[in-house]
Amino acid sequence: MSEVVRFCRSRNDGRRCTRPLGHAGLHRHRTIMWTDAGADPTQCPGSGEPGEPAATLADGFPGGRALCPVCLRFVPLDDAGRLIRHDTADEGETDAEARRRAEWFNTHGW
Repeated sequence: MSEVVRFCRSRNDGRRCTRPLGHAGLHRHRTIMWTDAGADPTQCPGSGEPGEPAATLADGFPGGRALCPVCLRFVPLDDAGRLIRHDTADEGETDAEARRRAEWFNTHGW
């Protein structure tokens, strides 16, 4: 299996920076560049939106979490069926979680 590539977590107007994690200098998405001061807030605007548990893989992944349509992360639901408050990126995400998410998208599509 190939190595998981990690990209910068900064966003600007919803666009993800396409530079490597930990890069120096400006953030970039195609021809758009921005500084840290011009970045979007880290909290995902999908927080608090209605959701439902995503379809599962054979082993049960993603374990009752919903797919956030904004940041494309699997996020727990609160008791009211809404996405809990979350950031657009999880700095603690493991390579295993990233691989499982990729497998989920390859199985269930976008």
